[in-house]
Amino acid sequence: MSPVSPKELLSEWSLRPKHHFGQNFLSNPDLVEKIAKQVVQGQGGTVIEIGAGLGALTCALLIQATRVIGIERDRELIPVLRHVFSEAIDSGKLVLVEEDAKTTDYCHLFEAAPEPHVLTGNLPYQLTGPLLRRAVELSEVIQRAVFMVQLEVADRLCAQPSHPEYGALTVFVQACYSVRRVFTVGRGAFYPQPRVDSAIVELIPLRPRISDETPLFRGLVQRAFQQRRKMLRNAWKGMPEVSGIDLANAATRAGINLDSRGETLSVLEFSRMAAELGS
Repeated sequence: MSPVSPKELLSEWSLRPKHHFGQNFLSNPDLVEKIAKQVVQGQGGTVIEIGAGLGALTCALLIQATRVIGIERDRELIPVLRHVFSEAIDSGKLVLVEEDAKTTDYCHLFEAAPEPHVLTGNLPYQLTGPLLRRAVELSEVIQRAVFMVQLEVADRLCAQPSHPEYGALTVFVQACYSVRRVFTVGRGAFYPQPRVDSAIVELIPLRPRISDETPLFRGLVQRAFQQRRKMLRNAWKGMPEVSGIDLANAATRAGINLDSRGETLSVLEFSRMAAELGS
């Protein structure tokens, strides 16, 4: 199957990229192949692609994976994908799903599908947070996630405590995944060209997780980063989840200094504090 040229397809179908969907289509065939190999890693299996777009990555994934499930929300792109990949669709190797990736039932799509189960996609900036939250929910049912994200998001996902980019999203993702930035992707690899560079990040599920995302864990993390300059004793004070609990004693048992700030706590320390308060 020959690589798909987004510029030519858009012209052929009289379409324009939609800014509100964050549409910047990969246009470098060599890069697309490199990404697909990182996604599949020679293991076949089933790949769910978030945002199939015009099918550049889909094309490369079909060569590498046993089955590809492409999710696409833009109804104008669905006929293009059906035309370009009619053979793969007829054979069952490619399944197209016209849905919003934020609400898709991924567990159902992976059901009875060949393993390993891998999640991938070029995540639009405005949807990166919600889609990474879905990935957190899916850490028990997938073997790997490989995402293209803006470079600043990659820095945030890989950050360590006390780093300026370390925040709530970092903690939630690292509570269930080992995160690695694989390589950087220049803005020139896209059509139309975005204003920033991107990066490929690989998320490998931790078995077991460092912490389950309970309401208590979520509340502690969110409060700690809502006002980063506050000491933890002030950030956590008044939380409904800790009403009636001796915060100081719980912190001592968890080995947490309440005079420190949230940005200094590791994922494990947040987990220990949630466990002490929950007990």
